[in-house]
Amino acid sequence: MTDESDEWFAVRCLFRWTHAGEEPYEERITLWRAADLGEALALAEAEAREYAERAEVSYLGLAQGYATGEKELSSGSEVFSLLRDSSLPPAEYLERHFDTGGEHQDRG
Repeated sequence: MTDESDEWFAVRCLFRWTHAGEEPYEERITLWRAADLGEALALAEAEAREYAERAEVSYLGLAQGYATGEKELSSGSEVFSLLRDSSLPPAEYLERHFDTGGEHQDRG
């Protein structure tokens, strides 16, 4: 049960769309108000299983959490951050992890 003293946590879960032809992967970040990261991860994983069933996708069992350190969120609040070690130069890093050409995104 959450209360006003709980802070916000963001949790990224990964899914595989198995009925969409190309079978893309999906990363979803959801926000949870909880007493600690463990509770937020449990809430997110329960929701991930429900989402997977509803959307007819496979939940891959990966949940990565981030403590925002905030009790109140506002425009510009950081809701997720992940550091990754890599020896790749910036252009190659972006191409390998974020701009592979297989993304389903609006570049508006």
